[in-house]
This record gives sequence, C-alpha cells and structure tokens, in this order.
Amino acid sequence: MTSTATPVTAFRRRPLAALAKAEYLQFRRNKTLMYMATVFPIGIPLVMYFIARRGAAPTADTAALAFELLALVALLFVQYYSVLSMVTTRRGEGVLKRLRTGEAADWQIQTAPAVPGAIVTLGCAVVVAAVVYATGAPAPVNPIATAVGLVGGIVLFSLLALATSAVTKNAEAAQITSLPVMTVAMIGMASIRRILPDRLAEVADWTPFAAVSDLIALGTSGQPTIGSAAGAELDFAGTFAELGRPFATLAIWTGLALVLTRRSFRWDDRG
Repeated sequence: MTSTATPVTAFRRRPLAALAKAEYLQFRRNKTLMYMATVFPIGIPLVMYFIARRGAAPTADTAALAFELLALVALLFVQYYSVLSMVTTRRGEGVLKRLRTGEAADWQIQTAPAVPGAIVTLGCAVVVAAVVYATGAPAPVNPIATAVGLVGGIVLFSLLALATSAVTKNAEAAQITSLPVMTVAMIGMASIRRILPDRLAEVADWTPFAAVSDLIALGTSGQPTIGSAAGAELDFAGTFAELGRPFATLAIWTGLALVLTRRSFRWDDRG
C-alpha cells in the first residue's frame, strides 16, 4: 500500500506560517501600533544622530549611537512590549487556550506574536542604516556582530515578554509589570554604564541590553563600550576577541528566559 502521509517537517511549518501571517495582519491593521513601531525607532535614532554630528562629518561613534538607540527603542517598545501585551490579551480572551486544541505546537503559538515586531524592527534597521551610511558614516567594522546583536536581542526580548506575561493579569497591568525589564535594559545603555561607579558598571555589563549594545558598538565602530580595550579601534579580526563576554551574556540571558518561559507560561486566565 502506498503511503500518502505528509512529511513531518512540512506539517509542522504550516501552523507557524499561518499564525505568523495572522499576527502580522492584525499588527498592520492597528494604525496606532504601526505608527509607534515605525516612527519612533526610526525618528529617535536619526534625530540624535544628526544632533550628535553638530554639522561635522559623521564618525563611527555617531553611527554606533544611532544603532544603539534603534535597538533600545525597537527591542523595548516594539518587540518586548507588543509581545507582552498581545500574549496577555489573547490569554485573557481565551485565544491561547483555543489555539492549543488545533494542530499548532505550543512553541509555534508562542513564537507567532513575535514575528510582526521582528519584521518591523529589521525594516527600521534597514532604513536607519541607509540614512546613516548615505550621509557618509564610516563603513561598519564587523556587520556580523551588529546583526547578531540585533537578531539575538529580538529573540531575547521576545522570550522576556513571554516570561513577563506569566505575572501580568491584563494589558493595563503590563504597564507596571514591564517596568523592571525596561529599567534594567536602560541601565545597560553605554552612556549610562560609563557614568556608573566601577563596581556597578561591572554588574551592568552583564545585563541583557548591555550585551546587545556591546555587540552593536563592536560591529559598528570596532570599539568596545567598556573594558580593557575601550577606546581602541579594532579591525574585523580584532573585534572577535572582544565578542566573548557580550555574546556569553546574550546566550545566558536567552537560556534563562527560555527556561523561565517554559516553567511559568500560563495558557489560561486564572481570574
């Protein structure tokens, strides 16, 4: 007898594609959300980039500043907060529970809400990069490090949003429960870590956004944000020697967020 069973891999991809498309269409139809997700991640970095130039020729540092601000705004307010509010709202409406009765796997249901933000974030990055380098900023030293920082940040902050949703009762409560993650993320900005006392700066170096910030700085300007080689301009090969700590920080936080999500994620509103 000839078997007509569909291959397992194709069967498993189809629910994720369908869910991601549905999430993206809902995201795009929300004009307020689209406005917030495009104007601010593009506008704030570019405004600060032109202010930092002060009419002079752009430098690698001003380019790094623009990409760090892009990452901060996009990861916190597009990726993290939108996933947190969408998942919390869907759980309250019983949508997550109903989706589990279909053919989609749990990880596909959890991944789909992160897709629209990821697409918008990467699109904003392309726009900011086009403006920054079209105005004469030096070419990035290690684009791989920048890409790893941005994509890794999308994954990490999506997982943090899923983990935070476990302690978030509704969309209004998300304004409160999101504050700890947002505060810790902002402490990881390069400009804040530079003014902290040494011991606090060493702790801040291991926060989630500090890893993203350091990878972007190394990729864009070839200069570590803080550390023994801070201030020294590295070449493409030299940047790899400085990628260890921020990459390890990103991996550790991603692993912790994944474990926390698997253990605490709730599919139903307990009232």
